[in-house]
Amino acid sequence: MDPDILRVSDRLAIAIELGESHFREFKSAFEGPPNNRKPRDPKAVCEDIAKTLVAFANADGGELLIGVEDGRDVTGLSYKPEVIEMLRRAPNTHVHKDTPLPQPHTVLVDYKGERVLYFSVPKGAKYVHLTSEGKCLQRKDLESVPIPSEQIALSRAEVTSREYDRSFVDGAQVSDLDQVLVARVAADIANGISNEKLLQHLELAEFDGYQLKLRRAALLLFAHQPNKWHPRLQVRVLQIKGTELKTGESYNVLVDEEVTTNIVSLVEASWELLRPHLTETRFSKDAVFRSQIMYPELACREALVNAIAHRDYSIEGRGIEVRVYTDRLEIISPGGLMSAIKLEDLSRLRGLHQSRNSLVSRVLREVGYMRELGEGMRRMFELMKSNDLTPPDLFADNNIFSITLHHKYTYTRDQKLWLDAFANCSLTREQKTVVLLGHNGHVISPKEIWDAVGIVDTEIYRQLLESLVRLGILETVRSKPSASNYAKKQNIPVKHVPRFAIHLPGVPRSSDKHSTGEADRQSLPRPRNAPQASSTPPLRAVRAALDDKSDYSRVFVANLPQNSSEGDLMKAMAAYGTVVDVKIPKDPGTNCVKGFGFVEYDKSSEAASAIGASGAIELGGRYLTIRRAVPKGNVASRRRGSNRGQVRPR
Repeated sequence: MDPDILRVSDRLAIAIELGESHFREFKSAFEGPPNNRKPRDPKAVCEDIAKTLVAFANADGGELLIGVEDGRDVTGLSYKPEVIEMLRRAPNTHVHKDTPLPQPHTVLVDYKGERVLYFSVPKGAKYVHLTSEGKCLQRKDLESVPIPSEQIALSRAEVTSREYDRSFVDGAQVSDLDQVLVARVAADIANGISNEKLLQHLELAEFDGYQLKLRRAALLLFAHQPNKWHPRLQVRVLQIKGTELKTGESYNVLVDEEVTTNIVSLVEASWELLRPHLTETRFSKDAVFRSQIMYPELACREALVNAIAHRDYSIEGRGIEVRVYTDRLEIISPGGLMSAIKLEDLSRLRGLHQSRNSLVSRVLREVGYMRELGEGMRRMFELMKSNDLTPPDLFADNNIFSITLHHKYTYTRDQKLWLDAFANCSLTREQKTVVLLGHNGHVISPKEIWDAVGIVDTEIYRQLLESLVRLGILETVRSKPSASNYAKKQNIPVKHVPRFAIHLPGVPRSSDKHSTGEADRQSLPRPRNAPQASSTPPLRAVRAALDDKSDYSRVFVANLPQNSSEGDLMKAMAAYGTVVDVKIPKDPGTNCVKGFGFVEYDKSSEAASAIGASGAIELGGRYLTIRRAVPKGNVASRRRGSNRGQVRPR
């Protein structure tokens, strides 16, 4: 065979096209404003190289390009040869001598007239890697974040599991792969490069001077005859009558089907096998058979892909098993959790991630079956919640990991009775969420509504409240001026002040002042039952009842001290206007402040004043950088995979 060898310049072109990701980082060799750029301090660049490669080795491996901007522009290196040589040695000189990187690869490339320094490092299995200063970092999505070394310490039993998909397989050849499937993946992620180049780009193969040597991951992902290389590349689906699996004469399995194929094809094939079991046909009150969705499809698919991507393939005697009981669905995969991941961390949605099969996971992400690593669990929980179902149950021991989805609603009996009183209103899920907040006479704050519903846009918030006012079930019990005065007295953001109450349909409402003595009840003619078009109050009256003309303008605040509190930030920013909300994100793993936060003002003019004071506001010895926050919906994705179509196997 005459292999088509992938040159490093080709790898650079593909990397720049794909952009930064969990496996890829760009670093500039320049600093300063656009019209006065100058070379960065080489020592700082060496530190960046060490930190990034250490983070990659402690996660799933990756590649670093020095001389490429975050926006993918190639600006190159302007250093003298001796300085470039210093940068090349950084993976050795700036990494702790007791935790050397696993086979770091360094090449200086002339790319489009600019010199670019290319580094790559595989996933580490022997050490928890540290910089020369003793810092422990790990790659998480697009960032290299500090992490306690204990969280990524590896047991010897895990080494075999972690290295299983990376090991080379004697006798395996490119012809053992499904060439059509490989070509489809190449067309999807790398502009149709040759199959051999794709395999090398994804680190699934290496050229030894005579031929391409395939790693086991290449065979797991693309094998033409998968049983030849692994006996249990399969998903088995059992439909069980009842709530437990019985044996012998009481055996209660109604359907027992399985599919065996390579991993890329297995995702779709197993989904088609499972999907019919997610609905149930029942005889309705109107004497018609109707299909009822039992589980959210996207949550089930996420759990299935999670099992395929992260099962322990070194356990060759078992496959993935899906059990569909009358009341729940269980997805059981071979192999327990990695030692660095705790079950309670997954349940608390801390976004922790450590991939057992780094190459398999990387390919599934690149082709679009997975998004950013570590986010799948969070999406499953959110999908179950958005469908009013109880959260998934997670279980792990040394041999298996399982996810159980229940067909059980989150409402308590009292909550269900409360919602039943609004049955004629045909509430949406978002409206139900607000109505539940007002259960048992609870007076609701705007902050509670924003958080419970997951609102990120002021207009959406107003539309939701207006819809509830039109239905005659939301009333304002504390006016905006009264809420502002209360917030000042209590030294809390205005958004946190309770202002709204839920009114039962058909129950006469009082026009008296609210019992707190501080609230102004906003009266508005409302229907006694489900609203009719003729009784719907005009928009002017609806907005008057809400009594809120806020702009809700948000600013982004950077350079926060590590010990910052939301109260401290509120005090610092209150000089420029009425602060309605403050949020300082924390790292879920370490509970440390991330160094930035968000402050929301009542008026856009107040936000503009705060932005004008950027660099002049001091907090904890630091001067804050302030700019207008970009709404989440308007943030352009830097991840090419987020818009990429999925590969559809044969």
